[in-house]
Amino acid sequence: MKVAIGNDHAAVDLKRDLAEHLRSLGIEVHNFGVDTEASIDYPDIAAEVARAVASGAADLGVIACGSGIGMSISANKIDGVRAALCSFEYHARMARMHNDANVCCVGARVTGADLAKAIVEEFVTTPFSDEERHARRRDKITALEGHGAGGD
Repeated sequence: MKVAIGNDHAAVDLKRDLAEHLRSLGIEVHNFGVDTEASIDYPDIAAEVARAVASGAADLGVIACGSGIGMSISANKIDGVRAALCSFEYHARMARMHNDANVCCVGARVTGADLAKAIVEEFVTTPFSDEERHARRRDKITALEGHGAGGD
């Protein structure tokens, strides 16, 4: 499995911890994040990770910023991405199992490293359920891509 990982200046340490944890699970990690606390614009990093996932260059993505919110919003602008802000393992499990989420977002300023590692591990090890109701709903989410406010 290949996981694209990215972070902004608020999540340098958390990204390192998460990348190390993923590697300990035998997962190949592609780093799109930064390694310094110099201020950067999180939408740029979120887009890089999201594009890697959408293109198939990575199987899943993990992104972190201060709250996880900005990264989540940004990643979801890329067609083919279903990014979920996860604060607990349950969020990660349901995001994968029911929504087939392919990018996990965490907040470095609101989630401790041990919990974040548990969240990400749950995310990368939980498969999509493939039950008809979940597949139907995922397909409806995908059908919304590229449509403006008018629904065209």
